[in-house]
Amino acid sequence: MSLLPENLRARLTLSYVSVVAVLLVLVFGVASVTLFWQFRKQLDRFAAEEIATVENLLFFTADGKLRLPDYFENNRESKDMTASFVEVRSALGSVLFRNKRLGDSALGGIPLPGEGVEGYSPRSIRLSNGKHVRLISRAYVLDGYRLVIRLAQSEEPMQSVLRVLAIASTLTLPMILVGVGFAGYSLAGRMLSPIEEMVSRVRQITAERLSERLPNPDVDNELGRLARVFNDTLARLERAFDQLRRFTSDCSHELRTPLTLIRSLGEVGLHKNGTCEDYRNVLGSMLEEVNRLTTLVNDLLIIARADSGCLQIERKVVPLMAVAREAANLFDVLIEEKSLRLVLEGDEHAEVEGDSLFLRQTLANLIHNAVKYSPVGDVIWVKVRDGATDCVEVEVQDHGPGIPPEDRDKVFDRFYRVGKSGQREFGGAGLGLSIAKWVVEAHGGSIGLGTVAGAGCTFRISLPRLRQ
Repeated sequence: MSLLPENLRARLTLSYVSVVAVLLVLVFGVASVTLFWQFRKQLDRFAAEEIATVENLLFFTADGKLRLPDYFENNRESKDMTASFVEVRSALGSVLFRNKRLGDSALGGIPLPGEGVEGYSPRSIRLSNGKHVRLISRAYVLDGYRLVIRLAQSEEPMQSVLRVLAIASTLTLPMILVGVGFAGYSLAGRMLSPIEEMVSRVRQITAERLSERLPNPDVDNELGRLARVFNDTLARLERAFDQLRRFTSDCSHELRTPLTLIRSLGEVGLHKNGTCEDYRNVLGSMLEEVNRLTTLVNDLLIIARADSGCLQIERKVVPLMAVAREAANLFDVLIEEKSLRLVLEGDEHAEVEGDSLFLRQTLANLIHNAVKYSPVGDVIWVKVRDGATDCVEVEVQDHGPGIPPEDRDKVFDRFYRVGKSGQREFGGAGLGLSIAKWVVEAHGGSIGLGTVAGAGCTFRISLPRLRQ
C-alpha cells in the first residue's frame, strides 16, 4: 500500500516540501560544518600564536624549575593567553609546568611519537572535568633541554554557537516548510487548473459529441502538446465513427435490397398459379439475388477480417502474367456476350512476392469493372511491365465513359459507386476497389487511377519486385 496521497495536487505539494526540506537541511548542515571548521581553524591559529609567546617567556629558575614571568599573568595584554590551558612536558613525558587555570589536570598525557616535532600538532581532547578543548603541541629546545609545549583552548564557545544555530534551524525549519507547503499547494493548483479544465471537457465528450475538442491546443508546452495529441485522437475517432455509421447504413441498404427482391419474388410465386417454366424463372431470379447477396457477404467478411488484422497474407513467388491470365479467363462469357477483345501483354517473367489468391481477386475486380463499363466491341488492355523503380506495374485500361473529376478521389472508398445520376449504374456494392486497395497496400504497393471523362479509365497497380 502506497503512503503517498492519491491526489496529484497533494503529491506535488509534498514533493515541493520534501525538496525544500532536504535543501534546507543540506544548507544548515553545510553551514554548521563550515562554521565548525572556521572556529577550529581560528582556535588553532590563536593557539599557535600563544605558543610562540610562551616559547619566548619560558625560563628555568636557579633550582631548575620551569616558570613564566610573574608580571605576565598580571599584564592586561596577556588576558587571552591566561584564559588558555598551558602545559609543558619533557621529552620523556614528565610535567615541567602547568598554568594556574589548568591546575592538576593533564593535557593529553605522555607525548606521542613525533608530537610537535615538524610543526604544530593539533587535536581535540577532553579534560578530566569533562570539558572539551582544542590542543596544540609544539616541540621546543630551551637551554639544551627538549620540551613539548601544549596549549589548549575551550571549545565551549564554538559548541555554544553551533547549539544556537541548531536550535534556530529546528525552530525556523517547520515554519519555512509550512509556508512552502501553502505556496506549493497554491502553485500546484494553478499548474493543474488547465488539466482540470481538460478533464471537465473530456467528461462531456460522448459518442454523439466527438466534435468537441480540448482547450489550449496552441500553447507550446507539455499541456498544449497533450491537448493537440488528444484532439488528434478525437478527430480520428470522429472519422472512424462516421465511417462506421456510413458503413452500417450502406451495408444495411445493400443487404436489404437483395433480401427484399428475394421476398418479393417468393411472394409473387406463391400467389399466382403459374406453369413450371414460370416457377423456374422465379427461382432463377431468386438465385441471382442469392449470388449477389453471397458476393456482398464475402466482401464484407474480407473487409471485417482485414480491419481486425485477422486476415493474413501468405507470401510466395507469384508470376503476375499467369495471375492476370487466370483473372481474365473468369470473364470469357461476359467478354463474348459484349463482343469485347481483351489484350494481355507484358513480361512473362515478372514476379512478385505475395498471395496469388488475393492478387487474382484484385485483378479480377479491375477487369470486371472494365468489362462492365466498356462499350460493345471495344478493346480492354491488361499490361504487365517493369516500373520506373524496383517494382512491377500492372495496368487495366478500358475505353468506357470514364470517371468525373469530383468522384476520382472517392472511388476507393467503401460503398462508393460512381454514376449516381445514371452514368455508371451497373450494379455492385462499391466494395471491389476498396478491397483491391487493401490487398495492394498489404503487399507493400500502391494503386492509382488515371482517367479522362468520356475516354475511359486506367487503373495502375505498382508492386515491389521479387528480390533474387
